[in-house]
Amino acid sequence: QVQLVESGGGSVQAGGSLRLSCAASGSILRINVMGWYRQPPGKQRELVARITSGGTTNYVDSVKGRFTISRDNAKNTVNLQMNSLKPEDTAVYYCSLAQVNGGNYWGQGTQVTVSS
Repeated sequence: QVQLVESGGGSVQAGGSLRLSCAASGSILRINVMGWYRQPPGKQRELVARITSGGTTNYVDSVKGRFTISRDNAKNTVNLQMNSLKPEDTAVYYCSLAQVNGGNYWGQGTQVTVSS
């Protein structure tokens, strides 16, 4: 079984920064994709950023240049550094892990609130 535990959410004013962290434990395969999704109030969950075990990254256009995703394969952790935060970044952020064997896992979610 796989467990994802997130930390680092909170409240910040527009223009501020937050760093989200996620630690995966359990049966983690070497080849996988870790990422961050978010779900704003009343909206659907959307991909924010993801990173492969080889280091390839993808970002949604709205966060490019402001957010940076990184990972430590040895520790099975993924981080999301969020700078220049905007009120529209307010959402519940979820860590995700997609494994090469088809397993998909989610964290419990962490709230990020950006006030204007």
